[in-house]
Amino acid sequence: KQWYQRRVAITAGGRMLVVLIIVCLVGSSHSISTQFVQEVRQMKLDLAWQALHAAAAAACRGSTASGGTGLHANVVIAKLNTHSCDTLCGETGYKQCDADISIQGVYGKATDYSTPIGQFYNYGCSTPGNTAVVFDEVKAHEDDIVTGRNPNYYRFCCCRYIG
Repeated sequence: KQWYQRRVAITAGGRMLVVLIIVCLVGSSHSISTQFVQEVRQMKLDLAWQALHAAAAAACRGSTASGGTGLHANVVIAKLNTHSCDTLCGETGYKQCDADISIQGVYGKATDYSTPIGQFYNYGCSTPGNTAVVFDEVKAHEDDIVTGRNPNYYRFCCCRYIG
């Protein structure tokens, strides 16, 4: 048996994590610890959800007439499929709903300049809009973001602090 060590730097959530990988070479096969594989898989899921949330924040920024104003940051919250964003924003410290957005991105890299790679929709703040449970991120399976199993939109509320 020969043992090799390699350091891999992975950026996650703005922090640099240094992960020590121990690889045991037996003949021509490589084995990596199950724990390490699970940690990398979780980082992949977390990064995919973070990218969706950043896209939601950008969609909210573009959906508001003022682009978001005030002395406080504006926020994005997950949309409960059966409630309006007026109601959901009203239950937070950011009481003003600016938009109820739905976004979807195509899994994978763009390969040309004419094929759609994402879709969006803006429901009004005052109604629940489409109440399909598949649009509710909180109720989604954690893997849905990377498996492509959910070909639907995820919905978010764009909320603003009105002090």
